This record gives sequence, C-alpha cells and structure tokens, in this order.
Amino acid sequence: MSLENLSLRAQLRVDRLPLRLATLALGLTGYGAGLAMIIRSALGADPWDVLHVAVAARTGLSIGTVIVAVSVLVLVAWIPLRQHVGIGTLANALWVGVAADAALRVIPEATTLAGGIGLLAGGIVLNAVSDAVYIGAQLGAGPRDGLMTGIHRRWGLPIGPVRLVLEAVVLAVGWSLGGPVGVGTVLYAAAIGPIVHLVLPWVTIPVRGPVPAASPARGPAGGAEPAVPGADGARRG
Repeated sequence: MSLENLSLRAQLRVDRLPLRLATLALGLTGYGAGLAMIIRSALGADPWDVLHVAVAARTGLSIGTVIVAVSVLVLVAWIPLRQHVGIGTLANALWVGVAADAALRVIPEATTLAGGIGLLAGGIVLNAVSDAVYIGAQLGAGPRDGLMTGIHRRWGLPIGPVRLVLEAVVLAVGWSLGGPVGVGTVLYAAAIGPIVHLVLPWVTIPVRGPVPAASPARGPAGGAEPAVPGADGARRG
C-alpha cells in the first residue's frame, strides 16, 4: 500500500475518480460526525477542536462555521509554503464543518459519565476510521496537515516535532480561551494514529498505472491525512 502526493491535475485524471469522490465524501462526513461525538462527550476534544469550541463560544458562531473559517485561514498560510491544493483539500475545508454542525444538532451532550465515555470512545473510533477512508481516496491533504507537511518541505524540519509544536500552540491558545481540555484530549492523541494506521491499508484505493505530476509516495507517520494519518484534521486538516 502506498500513498501518492498527486497534483490537482493528476487528481482530475486519476483512475476511479467517482469512487474516490464518494469515498472522500463518506470519510469527511464521518469525520465531522466523529468530532461532534467527541465534543458532546464533555470529556475534552482534540487540540484543534479545543480552539474551535472556544472561538465558537466567544463569537456566537457555530462550531462548524469556526472550523470552516479556521480551515480557510490555514489555507492562506499555504501560499508561502507552495503547497498544492487538491480536491480533498477544498472538500475538507468546506465540508467537515458542515458535517460537524449537522451532527451536533442531533447528538445531545452527555449527562452521565457512562454516556460521555461511550460518546468519546465511539467518536474517536468513527473519527479515525473516517480519517483513514478520507486518506485512502488519495485526493489531497487537508488544510491542517498540509500546513504541517508544507513546513516540513519548506525548511526540512522533521514532521513529528512540527506537528507537536503546531498542536501544542493551538491547544494552548484554545485552552486559554476556555476550550474543553480533558481526558478525551489525551485519549484522542494516543489512539487516533494507531487506529488510522491499522485501518488505512484496508481502505486505500491504489493508483493504477503511471500518474502525471505525481511525486514520491508518503507513508503513514502518525498524522491525520495523506501525508500524516491521524493529525486534524482532517483532519479536516
């Protein structure tokens, strides 16, 4: 199993594009729903969602709207990094927030510890599996992971430390604004990478034959999107 770094032109010409688009939509929808479940658990959220929830509470905007707005701002940061925007990049930026808001409307907040644990566990699993499905479509990195891999390529910094610093900064800002940091934050960080790594080989749609404008494959490295499974988002990235 290999993951390709395809340009937008190559993505538009890649084999089985309808299947990839359907897989992309399924993965992003499940990812947004998983985020909603984790948030409703009231046991903490992943670093980026700690920030999203905090900003939403202070501005009166919906969490999904904040997710989309932050995604767009992160994409602006791609410009000096010369990152390639893909089909999945744009879909991730626009759809994860919509899916999260839709799920938040129908999922009530947990009122008991048992309910919270159930939502947290289910949300982490759904989020990770959906992340792998999204990655497996091979249609481009999400905004947040693209920022991470762009910094890696631009300055040659190791991906692991780059991800750690970015998420630590995001978490610190979100926490300072009153975002939901808790046991769920720790469990998410510990579980998301291994689950994505386990599921990814089963859901990846291989690229058949030579692909124009494709660069060397990028394997899983504990993140959340094509370059780095398990990172935002997705994650959304």
